[in-house]
Amino acid sequence: MVNIVELERIMHQHTESLLRLSYYYVKDLQIAEDIVQETFIKFYASKNSYEERGELNAYLSRMVVNKSKDYLKSWSYRKISLQNKLFSIHGQMKMDNLIRKDEETIVGEAILKLPLKHREPLIYFYFEDMTIKEISRLLEIPESTVKTRLRRSKELLKTQLQNCDWEVLLNE
Repeated sequence: MVNIVELERIMHQHTESLLRLSYYYVKDLQIAEDIVQETFIKFYASKNSYEERGELNAYLSRMVVNKSKDYLKSWSYRKISLQNKLFSIHGQMKMDNLIRKDEETIVGEAILKLPLKHREPLIYFYFEDMTIKEISRLLEIPESTVKTRLRRSKELLKTQLQNCDWEVLLNE
């Protein structure tokens, strides 16, 4: 059973990681914030049905992933996506400055260009520090599929980042 004080603690503890997770799906800070907010509202509304059997972060992450995927399937997303393609410069969306500070690395941008099925395992494995077994349970796919997607994701990133000049290496 969750009370208001407990909810505030949970929100303070998990908001940043859930926001990052949602952003990797929807690629829009405002939408990601809305999704995380809706997740906490739903969590609080269903506080009586939540049984702490496992890790709370995994439970909240699953809720955020589901809401993010629902958004990507929605008509409003397709409509916004179409408008952005028609009216943006060279078809590229500008990232919000707040996220840009956190995501200025070339690798972060390359990950965002990956298809969703290749992005998911990378995010969970490297940013959320989840094991292959945990990712398998969360995505409801076999462990071997997670390993394959991780390997292919790394290969895709390697080809994307092959021609980049790495300033860190130049200064050594």
